Amino acid sequence: MPQYTPPLRDFQFLLHELLDAQSQLSEIPRHAEVNRELIDQVLEEGGKFCADILFPLNREGDEEGCRYAGDGVVTTPKGFKEAWEQFKQAGWPTLTCDPDLGGQGLPFAIGIPFQEMLNSANQAWAMYPGLTHGAYDCLREHGTPEQKALYLPKLVSGEWTGTMCLTEAHCGTDLGMLRSRAEPQPDGSYLITGTKIFISSGEHDMAENIIHLVLARLPDAPQGTKGISLFIVPKFIAHADGSLGERNGIRCARIEEKMGIHGNSTCVIDLDGARGWMVSGPNRGLQAMFVMMNAARIGVGMQTLGLMEVAYQNSLAYAKERTQSRALTGPKQPDKPADPIIVHPDVRRMLLTQKAYTEGSRAFALWLALQADRADGHPDEDVRKDANDMLTLLTPVVKAFITDNGFATTNLAMQVFGGHGYIREWGMEQYVRDARINMIYEGTNAIQSLDLLGRKVLQDNGAKLRKFGDLVKDLIEAEGHRDEMAEFINPLADLAGKVEKLTMEIGMKAMRNPDEAGAAAVDYLRIIGHFVLSYFWARTAVVALARAATGDPFYQAKLATARFYFAKLQPETAMLIRSARAGSAPLMDMAVELF
Repeated sequence: MPQYTPPLRDFQFLLHELLDAQSQLSEIPRHAEVNRELIDQVLEEGGKFCADILFPLNREGDEEGCRYAGDGVVTTPKGFKEAWEQFKQAGWPTLTCDPDLGGQGLPFAIGIPFQEMLNSANQAWAMYPGLTHGAYDCLREHGTPEQKALYLPKLVSGEWTGTMCLTEAHCGTDLGMLRSRAEPQPDGSYLITGTKIFISSGEHDMAENIIHLVLARLPDAPQGTKGISLFIVPKFIAHADGSLGERNGIRCARIEEKMGIHGNSTCVIDLDGARGWMVSGPNRGLQAMFVMMNAARIGVGMQTLGLMEVAYQNSLAYAKERTQSRALTGPKQPDKPADPIIVHPDVRRMLLTQKAYTEGSRAFALWLALQADRADGHPDEDVRKDANDMLTLLTPVVKAFITDNGFATTNLAMQVFGGHGYIREWGMEQYVRDARINMIYEGTNAIQSLDLLGRKVLQDNGAKLRKFGDLVKDLIEAEGHRDEMAEFINPLADLAGKVEKLTMEIGMKAMRNPDEAGAAAVDYLRIIGHFVLSYFWARTAVVALARAATGDPFYQAKLATARFYFAKLQPETAMLIRSARAGSAPLMDMAVELF
C-alpha cells in the first residue's frame, strides 16, 4: 500500500532559507504580519488534513470512481463528501481568499504548497476546490458588484463549487470555433444552449450548488475568439439573499470513462435554455476566462508536483527495502541473500531523477507563488509589474515543463518497483495514469510551448525573458568567483548565453517563416525549463554549502542532488538546442501523402 508524508522540512528550507519569504511578504502591507511560525503552523496542519483525511480516500476513490445515476445525478466516491465537509469546517477553502469575502487573506506562498499536498494526497479530490478557487479568481476580477456579492462568499466558504465550461466536441484548443449560443432576455439574463465536454467537477453531490462559468456566443457575435462571451450559469438559480431557487436548465448528460482521476466527475454538460448572466461584457469572455485558465495552469503544475513527491517517496522506500542481486562492487549486506536495490547505479539514477525534478520544481513553484503575492499586493508599481511579467512568462513553463517531467518521473517510480509497479496493489500505476492528463488539459503542452515562444518571448522581443536573465546574471556575478560554486555556476552561465543566442536565432528565422517557431517551440520550452531549474539548483547549492559545516544530512542531500542535476539532467539542453536549430524543414518538407 502507498504511503505519504508531507515534505514540511523542504517547504521550510525553501520558504525560510532559500527564498526568505517572510522578508518578501513583509513588504506587502496585507501580509506584513505573516511570519515563519504562522507559515509553518498552517502548512503543518494542512499536511495533517491531507495525509490523514484525503490520502486514505485516494485508492478507493480511484477504484470506485464517480457514478452517474441518470437524470443528471452524479455521486462521488465513498468518503469524498464527508472530506469536503471537514475541509469546509476547518476553513481550508478560505485560505488565500479576500477577508472582505470571508477569506483568511493568507499569501499564495502558503496556498501553493498546500495545493501540492492536496494533490499528493488525492489529485481527483483536490480538483473540486482547485476549480472553485479558479472561478473565485475570475469573478473577483471581472464580476459586477452584484455578482461578487451573490456568488463569491459562497465560493469562498465552500458551500458552492465552481467549474469552467470551455471545450466542445469539435473544438478544444481553438475556442474560436465554439457554437454554444446565448440569447438575451428582457430581464438582462441570457438563455444558453449547447453542449460542453470534459468538464471537470461538472456535477457532484459534495456542495449544494455549482457555479458554471460558460463560454458562448451572442447572436450577433463576430466569428472567432473575438466573438466569445462569458456567463455565470448556476446549477440552481440563486436569489439575492443567497438562497436557492429553481433548478436551472444545465445538466450532466454523462460522465466520461477515462484513464485516470476517476474520483473527479469529468462530465458532458448539456445546456438547454439555461439561464445565465454575463461576466465582463459582450465578446470579452476569453479575456475574463484567461484569469481562471492561468490559475488552472499553475494548479496543474501543482497537481503534477504533488504526484511526483508521493511517487518518489514510495519508490525510495521500496528501493531501500527490496532485495535483489548483489552490488557490482561486492555485497553490501552479506548477512542477507541479496542487497537492497538502491545499491544499483540505475536505480539510483531513477531515484535521483525524481528527486532533482521534484525538489527543483518545488523551488520554482514557491518562488513563483511569491511573485504572485508581489504582483497582487506590493505597494510599488514597478515591483508589481516585474512580478507580473515573471508570472506571465513562466506560467506555461510551470504547466508544461513540470507536467512533462512529472509523467516521466512517475513512470520511473513505477519502474523502480519492477513488475510490482504494474500491479494495482502498490499504487504506482495510479500515479502514472493520473499524471498523464496533466500534459493535456488546460492547454496541451505543445500549446504552452507555442504560447511561451510566440507570445511571451518573441512578441515583446524577449523583454520578459531578459528580466529573468538578469536574475541569473546577478547570481553568476555574486557566486562565479567561488571555486566551490564552479560546478553549478559554470553550466548555468553557459546555458544563459546559449538561451540568449538561440532566442535571437529562432526569432529571426520565424520572421521569415512562422513554421520555424512552431517547429522549435517544444524544444525551446524545455530548454527554458532547464534554464529555470538550473538557476534554482544553483541558488540551492549556495545555501547548502553555507550550511554544510552543520553536518546536517539534509544539506548534504541537497548538494548531492544539485550535482546530479547538473551532471546528468541539465546536459539534455545540448540535444534540445541542436534539435531546435534543425528548423522546420525536417517536419514540413514531407508531403502529406507520404505519411
